[in-house]
Amino acid sequence: MTDPISDMLTRIRNAVTAKHTRVDLPASKLKAEIARILTDEGYIQGFRFVDEPAQKTGRQARQVIRLQLKYGPHGEKVISGIQRISRPGRRVYFGVEDVPQVLGGLGTSILTTSHGVMTGRAARKAGIGGEVLCNVW
Repeated sequence: MTDPISDMLTRIRNAVTAKHTRVDLPASKLKAEIARILTDEGYIQGFRFVDEPAQKTGRQARQVIRLQLKYGPHGEKVISGIQRISRPGRRVYFGVEDVPQVLGGLGTSILTTSHGVMTGRAARKAGIGGEVLCNVW
């Protein structure tokens, strides 16, 4: 797989469209940080690491991140859109003055910076720029 972050976002988008309550994805530190931001911003209920047992096919046991998706009181989507910005073939960086706002501040941009993974709002407040991973609204 050449872009695991894009895979994560696609799994979330597909699970929300299908109205699933949870989605499992292969674990990594970066994905866990993105899940932490989605939880803090109120887009998902939470996440946890789960050890998936080995299958009969001979595959080794692995660790997955299980995201608990969130919906409104009448089943409406909390995540109405999620978009990958910076890709392996085209990296997108912004300085502190140029960090984008998503839908005029109604959405969230997720950046990886020299101070770790954070939202665009937090990056502007800290006075640092970075690579924009994705936008969520």
